[in-house]
Amino acid sequence: MKTAIIFFFFASSACAAQLTGNEQIPIISQDQEVNFDGSYRSSYETGNGIAAQEQGVLKNAGNPDAEAEEVQGSFQYTAPDGSPISLQYIANENGFQPQGAHLPIAPTPPPIPAAIQRALEWNAAHPEPEEAVRRF
Repeated sequence: MKTAIIFFFFASSACAAQLTGNEQIPIISQDQEVNFDGSYRSSYETGNGIAAQEQGVLKNAGNPDAEAEEVQGSFQYTAPDGSPISLQYIANENGFQPQGAHLPIAPTPPPIPAAIQRALEWNAAHPEPEEAVRRF
């Protein structure tokens, strides 16, 4: 949750940096809803093309071992170089997971060498017997 809020703040700050002087940008729409169960949703759109939306919910409420907040949302704006930026994200027990065409893509890992692959397959097919537990 904190990660999503920090990221949202960063995106808003980046968009605000595009403004020059005392330029007034109107808020075209803004909507917020906070529910008693902790779920929420929020969205806004500005006159210069910035738009954002987010919703969050507490999953497995009441179960301390499985309880987790899940937040998902998106935002879009125009970068200083004129390119459109659009990002979708989800933040949950698996961490912050952003997606956007402007984000770098990790290189594909190299294939496992054939000899190592054969060894892995042999190990999987021939598990070692469990050792007897020695008790004194």
